[in-house]
Amino acid sequence: MSDEQRRPRAAAAFDALGAEYERAFAGSRTHRRSLEWLLGRLAPGSRVLDVGSGTGRPTAGTLAAAGHDVLGVDVSPVMVELAARQVPDAVFQCADIRDAPLDDGSFDAVCVYFSLLQLDRREQTELVGRLVRLLRPEGYLVLATVPLDVEGVDATFMGQPVRVTSFPAQRLVALAEEAGLEVLDQEASMFTPAHPDARPEPHLFLHCRRRATAAPDAWPSPSPRPSPRMG
Repeated sequence: MSDEQRRPRAAAAFDALGAEYERAFAGSRTHRRSLEWLLGRLAPGSRVLDVGSGTGRPTAGTLAAAGHDVLGVDVSPVMVELAARQVPDAVFQCADIRDAPLDDGSFDAVCVYFSLLQLDRREQTELVGRLVRLLRPEGYLVLATVPLDVEGVDATFMGQPVRVTSFPAQRLVALAEEAGLEVLDQEASMFTPAHPDARPEPHLFLHCRRRATAAPDAWPSPSPRPSPRMG
């Protein structure tokens, strides 16, 4: 098997998209409002994990510019290279977040913007559980997705083949709560990426806090699976 065949589909898709992805989603006002929500709650110099960090903008760049200690993790080496160049005040790693050696309770906040969509439902559930464990008690987790009731659907995203799985809104909220999160706020919107092949798509942003009494260590650790960078 060649290196290209072994490379996860998500990595190949986002390697191909590169900076085009950033341009397509730069106009999302809901994403900007979500970052403002988080910035309004973080203490100075907070440690933040950006899952599926892409080109580093807007998430890592906005947080780093506000003085926070940001680690971005993405499966696409092209995206990581772009992010390191565009946001030099943050640190970026090319890795599957489920395999990254991170300590439980070591982050004040975790951002998961559209980074679950190419995992199956079991993998998404396991990953959210792990991310909650990475948070300190009462740390914040912000999560955005396309809230559709779909599982393992082959699709084309900005010209790239992807396989998409998601939860409808109510089930995603339930998943977050069962993982030990309190959903403090949510915002739904419609957004059309700035790309010739794009169509309007629903977006859901959840703004959560890890419950101080949560016991996320009851969740299983993620299994080694294909990588989760989806957008």
